[in-house]
Amino acid sequence: LQVPHAPSQPLASNESRRFTNKHSKKALKASLTLGILLGMFFVAWLPFFVTNVAQAVCGCVPAGFFDVLTWLGYCNSTMNPIIYPLFMRDFKRAMGKFLPCCRRSAEPRPSAISLSMRNSHSGPRAATATSLKNVL
Repeated sequence: LQVPHAPSQPLASNESRRFTNKHSKKALKASLTLGILLGMFFVAWLPFFVTNVAQAVCGCVPAGFFDVLTWLGYCNSTMNPIIYPLFMRDFKRAMGKFLPCCRRSAEPRPSAISLSMRNSHSGPRAATATSLKNVL
């Protein structure tokens, strides 16, 4: 008697391939984001640090040029809030919850009363927490 092979083996192989592709895409996207952030950091701050060392050694760097390089480094800090939402969906969602300009129109805006009730231990959350303690 021959025992038939389970037909789920090709499916499992296909599933693992899909799982690997999904994670490799996420890893590639994370590497790309990190590469862009580090690249922008080095482009913005490396000239400043090189000029700072040159200024300490020879004192031959004009003050205006040093100021321009300092502000180039500061511009890197303004680029980060632009780069993060472009490449990170989770960051975009989190910012949408806190910034009114980024919130979708369908999302309800939390009121001050609901925020204060959530932060204080009164109201519906406290009742839920005590009922959970009684159950456990």
